[in-house]
Amino acid sequence: MKLFVALALFACLGSVALANNEEYCQNTVITACSSSAFSGNSICNARYAGIDHVEPEIQSYINAQLAKSYDYLLLATHFNSYQKNRPGFQKLYQGLSDRSFDDSIALIKQVTRRGGVVDFNTRHESSGSVSTKRGTLEVDELHSLALALDTEKQLAVGATHVHSRATHAADAERDPELAHYIEENFLGKQAETVRKLSGYANDLAKLMKVPDPSLSVYLFDEYLQKQ
Repeated sequence: MKLFVALALFACLGSVALANNEEYCQNTVITACSSSAFSGNSICNARYAGIDHVEPEIQSYINAQLAKSYDYLLLATHFNSYQKNRPGFQKLYQGLSDRSFDDSIALIKQVTRRGGVVDFNTRHESSGSVSTKRGTLEVDELHSLALALDTEKQLAVGATHVHSRATHAADAERDPELAHYIEENFLGKQAETVRKLSGYANDLAKLMKVPDPSLSVYLFDEYLQKQ
């Protein structure tokens, strides 16, 4: 009987302690996350490490990815016309357009996951901003490959800049998680795309060193369809 009373008393004391602890935690959260504290400096968010310093570079890179996706879409449309009729080149540029758009969505999710907000009404510039100046996109097959190669190199440099900004900044501005994300999802992929397009451009340039390169271009387009 005495043992039962002791256990009951211990359980009651534990319940009181738990209730007091829950009340304390609740009061702390209410204080920290009150409506007046959500003006921008609240601790109840997903922001930490150097996200404040890297976020402008990431948003600039998102804008560049979207712009390049649109440019690639125009190239795909150009080669899909009845005048050009190059389904292989159309497939190549449609794939690059889709990839750049998907990368933009992935970056937006990454920014919001880290507590940021992507604002397309504000133009974000940084020292590593990717150029979005457009020349004419109604070009021939070889020049289109050169244009795509330049574009991918610009995107690769932009990704490298974001990675460097997140890695080599001062301690308070450093963000290893973002650096790892960029390295894992962008740097290797961009390097592979640059290598592929440079190979395409050099191969086609060699094939076109004939008096009438129309057959060479046709066969190269057939090759692109199979990739």
